[in-house]
Amino acid sequence: MGTVTDSISLVDVSSYLPKNRVTADYFTRYADPEDNISNAMFKSPPFRHHIAPGETPADMVEQAIAPMLERRGTEFLGEIDVLIVHTQLPEIGIVGSGGEVAARLGINPEWLIDLHNGGCAAFVHGMKIARQILMSSAARAALIVTVQNVAGQVFTQEQVRSKPQAAIPGDGAGVGLLVKSDDSPILDIETRHLPEFAGQMTVVADPPRKYWEAGTGQMHVGFTESKIAKVLARGNRIVPEAAQAVCGRIGVRSDELDVLVTNQPNRAFLRNWRDALQLPVERHPDTFDECGNLFAAGIPVTFDQAIQAGKVPAGSLVMLAGFAHAGDFAAAAAVRWGGR
Repeated sequence: MGTVTDSISLVDVSSYLPKNRVTADYFTRYADPEDNISNAMFKSPPFRHHIAPGETPADMVEQAIAPMLERRGTEFLGEIDVLIVHTQLPEIGIVGSGGEVAARLGINPEWLIDLHNGGCAAFVHGMKIARQILMSSAARAALIVTVQNVAGQVFTQEQVRSKPQAAIPGDGAGVGLLVKSDDSPILDIETRHLPEFAGQMTVVADPPRKYWEAGTGQMHVGFTESKIAKVLARGNRIVPEAAQAVCGRIGVRSDELDVLVTNQPNRAFLRNWRDALQLPVERHPDTFDECGNLFAAGIPVTFDQAIQAGKVPAGSLVMLAGFAHAGDFAAAAAVRWGGR
């Protein structure tokens, strides 16, 4: 599959959206009129997809990789020495989904990593880790897997679905394949950890309790007007900064990018990021209206759909970028897309 080269390529992506397509009306009927948290973060998309009852992260990954297997056959699975899996909501306590994903795919990678940080930028974070492993070892190929599965499980709970934040997330999964080749080279990757903001995206319940403690209150993300303002300002800044750092090292201006693919917390971020990078809307595809905020799955799902729609021809200079949580991590990666 690979060749003798110093380059690592992102040669394919594929994705999955659950069949349950949910309209904004579902949340409107439960909305609490007294909950007046700012709409700057929580303007609802028309649609999003929710996982089915009993559907697991491993189930979602099997669906997400299926188109890739149809295109490439199953032989490449035998060369996967690196598997990096980010699951927004692991199916069981403590243990991530990586082991079950490997079992479902019938692979036994030397490097199996459950990547619990990285948040909405976990796909790029995983690319950087996998790229470094492939460059410095005999490993042949890597799979990067991101699963978003909280929308249909957490945000539909009786005590949560009435909150403005509940209407934003959607579920989905994405998979990326990295190999040693010059076919679709990763030109550069920037990752920035901002630990001073770690822990600011809190999970809360009423009455207050730790997430593992028994109690009557259902868990949700704790937002205040002050916190929203800080996240908006931080996110608007750190994603363009990471992308500009990559542009500087590969010797291009940001307005020379052919395609920008980001995570998609809301329309405000999408608009502000492309404005900061001086890109027209047609070069910044998104799936927000159909999928909402897909968290870490947003980048591979949107990239896959843009490729299918003919928006990423071979030779395109693609920037993948995003940030995590309340702004404790940002990442960007430039790829010279080789086509399918």
